[in-house]
Amino acid sequence: MGYLVYFNVVKSKEVVNSTYNIRQDLLADRVLRGSITDKNGEVLAQTVTNDDGSETREYPEGEVFAHVVGYAAKGKSGLESSQNFNLLTSNAFFLEKLANEFKDQKNTGDTVVTTLDENLQNAAYNALGDNKGAVVVMEPSTGKILAMVSKPSFDPNNVSENWDALNNDENSSLLNRATLGQYTPGSTFKLVTTLAFMRQNPDYNNYSFECNGEFSQNGATIHCYNSTAHGEENLTDSVANSCNSSFSNIGLQLDKAEWRKTAKQMLFNSKLPGDVKYNESSFRLKTDAGDADTMMTAIGQGETQVSPYHMAMIVSAIANGGKLMKPYLVDKITNYAGTTVKKYMPESYKELMTSSEAAQLTEYMKAVVDYGTGAALSGASYTVAGKTGTAEVSEDGNTVHSWFVGFSNVDNPELAISVCVEDADTATITGVSVAKQVFDSYYNN
Repeated sequence: MGYLVYFNVVKSKEVVNSTYNIRQDLLADRVLRGSITDKNGEVLAQTVTNDDGSETREYPEGEVFAHVVGYAAKGKSGLESSQNFNLLTSNAFFLEKLANEFKDQKNTGDTVVTTLDENLQNAAYNALGDNKGAVVVMEPSTGKILAMVSKPSFDPNNVSENWDALNNDENSSLLNRATLGQYTPGSTFKLVTTLAFMRQNPDYNNYSFECNGEFSQNGATIHCYNSTAHGEENLTDSVANSCNSSFSNIGLQLDKAEWRKTAKQMLFNSKLPGDVKYNESSFRLKTDAGDADTMMTAIGQGETQVSPYHMAMIVSAIANGGKLMKPYLVDKITNYAGTTVKKYMPESYKELMTSSEAAQLTEYMKAVVDYGTGAALSGASYTVAGKTGTAEVSEDGNTVHSWFVGFSNVDNPELAISVCVEDADTATITGVSVAKQVFDSYYNN
């Protein structure tokens, strides 16, 4: 009896999730795989029984939720994988189970109610259009992931039929760019550089720089966008204008060992919280790096790599007074009758910065929208603090990715967003325009 209890409580999850264990197939023979819904009960995945008794896993939203919900065929991915145990567990009432046993019918698996918002997900998906890229939207005060979009996408209803084509797709449609994509952050990384400068220079409010459109040091030259001369700037102006010259100057003033510590505290070269599969972000600047590498790193170029998922965490922490809440995708588990079996609550993960540091970064990010590179977001019915980024990803500098990271309703932040649009040099959208469509959808509908 003791071993039976141990097996059911401790080992059952391990057994169910083992793709090599035939017990999983046996359990699937007894349980009709549960559904996955958005936070309001909109069905994202469900199993239907056909007239001939066969079962079909359906995804009503198709490509829109493909990466985050995943698929239940060919090894499983996304929530279909991480929530496999819950979906194949039935917390139906005892008498119901008993009746099903006598009728040789399957019990209905539990429902996974996610934190995802169908409206926000669709807004983000549509905003990206036909472009490659990713969008992550979080609730800063709780860590709830409200939207997670990756493009190009795929139809999870036809994964088995299209498996070979999907695996050979040069556009990597199966890749969840939101969490697994490794991108040059461009000027969004200036938030990290700014924080490092603030920590190393208590008199940062006295910073002053004269920008003439470029900055040179020991044979290395960095240009501002379109070689624009921004004139005299303080630190607020430098962030608002996304001035490469000023940030090259700032980078050269930083103690690299301390800079690395700040990057580490912002979760670079570190494991990330949450239950999704991701790639670690990297900050590779060495303490003995030369001026050219230092200047490139300061403006978010060089070898630094980051995912949209990670950048969403950074701006969520800024919005939440420096404290990062653990990102999560599942709100609760319910049985077929709607009774809550398990409720997931917000968890504090880590303080990435002090509340005063977060408040100061917020002021800089407000300036970006008020009169800087994110001005397209000013004048709306909601307020935004953010940072734009244009990451050069080809040697000639002609291929760029467009970023926007930030949060809305600045005095009481509601949505934190991270957007990366690949190959923005040939696109008709930018990170800012995508973010604006998502915010508009939330506040104007």
